[in-house]
Amino acid sequence: MSPTKARRVDHWQDPDAPRPTSRKPSASALVRDDEGRVLLLRRPDNGLWTIPTGGLKKGETIRECAVRECREETGVEIETGDLVGVFTTPDHVIEYIKNGRLDEVRQPVNICLHARPIGGVLMTTDEASEVVWVAPDDLDDYDIHPALWRRIRHGLGSRKPQID
Repeated sequence: MSPTKARRVDHWQDPDAPRPTSRKPSASALVRDDEGRVLLLRRPDNGLWTIPTGGLKKGETIRECAVRECREETGVEIETGDLVGVFTTPDHVIEYIKNGRLDEVRQPVNICLHARPIGGVLMTTDEASEVVWVAPDDLDDYDIHPALWRRIRHGLGSRKPQID
């Protein structure tokens, strides 16, 4: 029997969500092109749209993490800019299920940075079943988790960093 694919379940303000078993730092990038469009990708593990995001590896900075994750997930090379914010709310809990069993329940610690594309080519990957540029006025047409909406809305609406 082959192992089943990992699954991710994002909880938001859910009193019945499982209790976190870990916290892991991650970086995300609110990437905007010269036309002001936002780079989005669709996660294959839950079908939701998101901005490039991923866990910080040993030996790398948050900026390096954001650049690597964006390149790995979307094919787009970026240059990072100012801080969008530090997002640590306990309202967001992520449940990871591997081989049909609960593997981890994480409360994210995310540092989100403004970024702009400097190269690369849009492409799908194992971590992105679709990759698109979206005008800010069209973002409501995409199924985006509330925790990610917080990052996007704050980044589009304020130059002052959000710090939970």
